[in-house]
Amino acid sequence: MSEPLTRVDHSALRVNQAMIILLSISAFVVNVTWLVAIVGLVMLTGTVLRQPGFKFVYASFLKPRGIVKPDVIADNPQPHIFAQGMGGTVLAIAVVAFLLNGAVVGWALTWLVIALAALNLFAGFCVGCFIYYWLGRLHLPGFNVQPPAGTFPGMRPSQRTS
Repeated sequence: MSEPLTRVDHSALRVNQAMIILLSISAFVVNVTWLVAIVGLVMLTGTVLRQPGFKFVYASFLKPRGIVKPDVIADNPQPHIFAQGMGGTVLAIAVVAFLLNGAVVGWALTWLVIALAALNLFAGFCVGCFIYYWLGRLHLPGFNVQPPAGTFPGMRPSQRTS
């Protein structure tokens, strides 16, 4: 049985994705692996708190100044939190690779997270959400919400297919 949709501020999600991209690319450009660790830690902390990890940037700076306006949509927060947890886990594995002198693997995993966050930010397709919904179709425990009606799994609800 699927839970009812709640109100999700997609502006907070997009700011989160933009911060992940910006900070991860910055880490690569200046070759600062500890910044990858911080991004991953913020993502995993947000997952535990069940909110976008970089929501604090949106809520305390961008939204109050009117730089980014709220975009509240009826949606399921669970797939977005799951996707963030997946990304944070991949960055944690990247950090382990860096610690084991596997810079190529570490940066490849970091770029994977950058690419998937960019796909979500710019094209509106969340691969982690797509995986979440497919795991739900396999009736795995904990994956109990369905995509909003008229939406392809992983697409923003504002990008309805019908």
